[in-house]
Amino acid sequence: MTYKENNNVVTFIKIAIEKPGDDYVALTETEELGGGCCGGGGGGCGGFWWWIKLVVVIIFVGFCGVCFFLWIGPFLMNKGIIPVLNWETETFSKPVLAVLVFGSVALFPTVFIPSTPSMWVAGMSFGYGFGFLLIIGGVTIGASLPYFIGSLFYHKIQGWLERYPKKASFLKLAGEGNWFNQFRAVALLRISPFPYMVYNYIAVATDVKFGPYLLGTLLGMVPEIFVAIYTGIMIRTLADASDDQQTLSVPQIICTVFGFVLTVVTTVVVTVYSKRRLSDLQKDEEQLLLQ
Repeated sequence: MTYKENNNVVTFIKIAIEKPGDDYVALTETEELGGGCCGGGGGGCGGFWWWIKLVVVIIFVGFCGVCFFLWIGPFLMNKGIIPVLNWETETFSKPVLAVLVFGSVALFPTVFIPSTPSMWVAGMSFGYGFGFLLIIGGVTIGASLPYFIGSLFYHKIQGWLERYPKKASFLKLAGEGNWFNQFRAVALLRISPFPYMVYNYIAVATDVKFGPYLLGTLLGMVPEIFVAIYTGIMIRTLADASDDQQTLSVPQIICTVFGFVLTVVTTVVVTVYSKRRLSDLQKDEEQLLLQ
């Protein structure tokens, strides 16, 4: 509660000792009424600077993207990626390549090998449609196997989580509440930067059911899958242009750079949103425990 005294803001903070009632302490703040945009009057200044920072980041990312597509990209294409693509197309047929992509996405996470390069290959070779089906099918197996393997070490994983209660508090959200709450928490964890392969094994120790775990994983992995497929398609586009000794036209460069910037910004926004939602869920759980 506040009131005006000699052009200053006076705040009353009531401190209950045993019987909330008449005891209080009056604290006088030095903040002047009618201060600047960043003080007393409102919070518009912080929002304004946030947008300024966002615009600067977008311009910087766009500049880096132009430099990459004009100079760094063609160099990498000619020295490394084009020879690999030529070897791939000469060695494997499309059906064999599809089996290899599916198998690597399904099995690599079980032994802690990143499967993102295989997703790039899916984008380069099969595009959004069939490439997405290959990857999402592989993710179904790649997330299920560690879940069941982790159940064999349930008590050991729980002991590890208890040693790091602060870090494990977010993970344990997935095992609380009803089916929908578990599904939502798993989806947000998949979108967040928490390591995909690690969570595959420790999820079972948070008591999350397999149904919401699997469906939350598939939904939460969709943004990463589309980013990986887009990256593969972009690599293929640059490789074809370099292989034909041609440069991308101005419209192609603009579309590619715009798509790259949009992908980065979307990924950052979705990740920040998921982290905030996880924080909100954690606060809600703590409030319920205190009641």
